[in-house]
Amino acid sequence: MSENLRAIEAQADIHHQYLLGLQLMVAVREGPEVIGEWMFRLFRRQHEEKFLSSFAKLGLEGLPDAVACARYHVLSNSMGGVPVEYMEESDRKAWVRFRYPRWMYDGPTLCGVPVESSRGFLRGWYAQNGVSLKNPRLGFVCVSEDMTGQFGLCGYFREYDHDLSADERLRFAPDERPPAFDADAQPAPPDDQWNDLRLVKANRNYAVEYIRNGIRELVGSLGRDRALELATAAARLTGLQNGRRMAEALGTEDGGPGEVARLLAALFGGMGDEVRIDGSKSGDAATVRQSGLRIVRGLTVAERADLLDCWTELWRGVVNSHRTFMEVETSVSAESIEWAISRSAQVPAP
Repeated sequence: MSENLRAIEAQADIHHQYLLGLQLMVAVREGPEVIGEWMFRLFRRQHEEKFLSSFAKLGLEGLPDAVACARYHVLSNSMGGVPVEYMEESDRKAWVRFRYPRWMYDGPTLCGVPVESSRGFLRGWYAQNGVSLKNPRLGFVCVSEDMTGQFGLCGYFREYDHDLSADERLRFAPDERPPAFDADAQPAPPDDQWNDLRLVKANRNYAVEYIRNGIRELVGSLGRDRALELATAAARLTGLQNGRRMAEALGTEDGGPGEVARLLAALFGGMGDEVRIDGSKSGDAATVRQSGLRIVRGLTVAERADLLDCWTELWRGVVNSHRTFMEVETSVSAESIEWAISRSAQVPAP
């Protein structure tokens, strides 16, 4: 695998880990109701931005609504590295079953996130499918949830014989079970559009988009100051926890500013950004100039500022995960960030 592909995969992983950490931080510090509302807002935004616009890309146009919805969730999630299975009963009833390990609650995260998070996700996206498709008879029935210790998130899209009220678009039926899995019946994306490189990039973009929209909607849920306080803290901790693993994956040493600059340059290249490195002759300082900034493309000025306040802390954490003590100064403009990395003049206290 080329270094560029490894960097793209590293970006997918670090943004995924950031999402997990931020969920835990919100759940612990703000409580079940807050994370439930945040997940509702996040997934409703994701739905409105991605759902209908992806139908043609995934080859779903012209299919019955229940079938198209179920196949959508299998295809879109699988491109993000999320295993989901598909079982079709009829044109009006089609199942999805998320398999473990769950991407959204990976590892022990599953034990720390309350069921309200999943309920917010279901209300924000699954209950809205019929509305977006202008089919008032289409709803979703959830038969199993993650945090309840059943068999993972599972349910079916169903087109009823009558229009559904807002409260009927999402139902729970824990005694029902899906049909048998058929490996030959699983949907696949159009081969001519989805080569290996595009799938790797789709995986990265899937994780990145959760952070872009997640922080925007956390501001809406908690207010700007508290949201950025939590999102900044979670970013720093995520960078600290994952920095050395990414460095090892990309083959950089646990060194000083020069080594860190090479690591950041490789990682930012994995975002598709343009990067240049300048270093001092002594090796005590290095500067990384990053332009393009995929992470904030399409955002308003205020949204860009909020997101970059948090996102830069992710990479400060990566720098501080190294053995050498270093300082990081950032200079942020509309289209670029300059990262000035130097050895710390302060000696840690014994």
